[in-house]
Parts: sequence; structure tokens; C-alpha cells
Amino acid sequence: MAKIIIFGSGDIAQIAKYYFDIDSPHEVIAFTLDKEYIKESLFEGLPVIPFEQIEQFFPPSEYQMFIAISYRDMNRLRQKKFFEAKSKGYHLVSYISSKSTYLSQYKCGENCFIFEDNTIQPFVKIEDNVTIWSGNHIGHHSIIHSHNFISSHVVISGHCEIEPNCFLGVNSTIAHWVKIAKGTLVGAGATITKNTEPDSVYVPAKSIKLDKKSFEIKL
Repeated sequence: MAKIIIFGSGDIAQIAKYYFDIDSPHEVIAFTLDKEYIKESLFEGLPVIPFEQIEQFFPPSEYQMFIAISYRDMNRLRQKKFFEAKSKGYHLVSYISSKSTYLSQYKCGENCFIFEDNTIQPFVKIEDNVTIWSGNHIGHHSIIHSHNFISSHVVISGHCEIEPNCFLGVNSTIAHWVKIAKGTLVGAGATITKNTEPDSVYVPAKSIKLDKKSFEIKL
């Protein structure tokens, strides 16, 4: 059992504490933020300590940390804080829901958060600082590199590779043997069948409305 500090004070931090409380051996004992962003001294009934001074209150030899930040700036803010916490000497804990199906032989990296109803198939590799929201399928032999965010009901087929700093939107689908290049944003409902280009955006085809009277397609 580890005593942990959560970096953040928004929805993600609140949700992370809830899951750590109900479904992990860890105990959340405080929150931390950069000093300029602290508005209240308490969050969820626990103290909020300036990140600049956190090791003075909770030394990394005795406490661990979790960075609870969303996909802002294509996960780069979470990536920045990940490395800042590591430079202070903290081990960053990961959470894997007991209600997920994790069949890979490989452990995930640090600061990962894997929600309920995910299926992680054999030979999948998940690196550091990856958020996988609820209800996804991660196919066999795929690699999820560091600093990624996978939303809900995403299908990643077998032998795929997701490079760093990507965002995969709700109900998106990645076909077999596809590489999602660094910095790719895959919009909700998009289907990707070929390798993407770095720092690109992919969205599904525009929905159309059928005029029932004339049966003409309105673009």
C-alpha cells in the first residue's frame, strides 16, 4: 500500500481519487498544484500543497504521486508534469481497474490510468503516462507509447502502434497493422485504415440529411 499525492484539482483529479479509494490498495493523502493555481487550501477534504514545495511536506522516499491531468495540449502538459515529478524523485503510480480485462504479459508503465471494461489483449505494451478511459479494445501485439489519451469505445486492432502525444476520440477505430504518428488527433467516430502523418487531424466523413420528400441528399 502506497500513500500518494495527486497532482491536480479538477474533474480528473476528483475521479482519480474516487477510483484509488474504492479499487486500489493506495491511500490518497493530499493534492498538489503549481502555487499560482491554488485557489483553496482543501480539495476533496484533503490539503492542497504547492508543487514547488511538495517534497518538503511529503518526501519522495515515503510518498508516491499520480499526475491527474487530461489531454490538454495533446497530453503535453501532463507529460511536462510527469517529468517534473520524476525529477523530484517521485515514483508515479498507475491504476488498473479490477473490472478491466488485462491479459498482456507486460506491465504498464508509470502514471497510467486504465478504467473499467477495457480489454487489453496478450502481448500489448503500454508505456508511461497513458490514460485509457472506459470500454476500449486494445488488440494483441499493439504498442501504446507514452503520453497518450484514449477516450471511450475505441477499437485498436492487432499490431498497431500509437506514437506519443496522440488523442483517440470516442468510437474511433484503428485498423490492423496501422501506425498512428506522433501528435495525431483522431476525431470521434473516425476510422483509420492507413498510417497517419505526424501532428495531423483525422475526422469522419460529414453526416448527411436525406430529404424524405424528394429523396435528394442534402449536403
